[in-house]
Amino acid sequence: MAGVEQIKVGEDETGMRLDRWFKAHYPGLGFGHLQKLLRSGQVRVDGGRAKADTRLQPGQTVRVPPLDVDRKGAAPLTARTMRGQEDGDLLAQMLLHEDDKVFVFNKPSGLAVQGGSGVSRSVDSMLEAWRNKKGEKPRLVHRLDRDTSGVLVVARTRLAAMKLAEAFRARETKKTYWALVKGVPKKREDRISSWLVKEQTPDGDRVRVARHGEDGADHAVSYYRVVDQAGQALSWLEMEPYTGRTHQLRVHAASIGCPIIGDPKYFEADQNWEFPGGLQSRLHLHARRIVIPHPDRGAVDVTAPLPPHMQQSWKLLGFDEATAGEERP
Repeated sequence: MAGVEQIKVGEDETGMRLDRWFKAHYPGLGFGHLQKLLRSGQVRVDGGRAKADTRLQPGQTVRVPPLDVDRKGAAPLTARTMRGQEDGDLLAQMLLHEDDKVFVFNKPSGLAVQGGSGVSRSVDSMLEAWRNKKGEKPRLVHRLDRDTSGVLVVARTRLAAMKLAEAFRARETKKTYWALVKGVPKKREDRISSWLVKEQTPDGDRVRVARHGEDGADHAVSYYRVVDQAGQALSWLEMEPYTGRTHQLRVHAASIGCPIIGDPKYFEADQNWEFPGGLQSRLHLHARRIVIPHPDRGAVDVTAPLPPHMQQSWKLLGFDEATAGEERP
């Protein structure tokens, strides 16, 4: 049992409720016990009485009386933490960028971002291995489909997560994807605008272009340009989603008659079309690059190399990555 502690509120704890602050720092402290300490004035913020829903600000001092629970720190080695060490090694291999507020990973195709039915490992669960000294787990701020590879931004602190999430909501980010699609679009570059609606099916969520005025539909806008092509059979598209709807790029590519190669949900072809030899039947969609305002300074600008199955396809088709001519903003 520790004596009285005076703990300063961190920058990353801006706006956190006092009860949640205690949950983060003293996970073994029950809510009822905390309420008694608050009512008796044993817990104070900057010397004054406080309530469970008091919102904290950086630099404030929380008075913590002697407790019969330990402050969150290093956990004993268990089967779970041993698995976490393995996850930590995998995260390190995926890491493209790191600073004091942001991680950027190159998520491999086939790895889910979050858990769900039938998901045994996800980026979110793996991040348990990278909790900081305060016990704070890095936070997801956007998503990629399970079979989509590429850049994934993760916040290291609560405040950074708030700022990064706001940048996504305000559409202050620039996201560039590369896709290999069937056929060649009629226009070399264009804007795709449609309303999309999500439906539940026995095979999971599926998205389709909605009818005019259909309930539950969301407006979606994407841009694309043809970077290169292999005759009239296949083309390499650079795509940019302006909005961030579920499966947006996959549905939009299919809607212009050029579904993404290997897409299990939206790829359809006539009976005369043959899958090109040497290409793997896996989703050929890669989050190539992201530019997003940094929570504190400047911008984060990260590019992810193609996954192995797309590298193989590019080589077979004679595509040169330098052809994309990516320009820095």
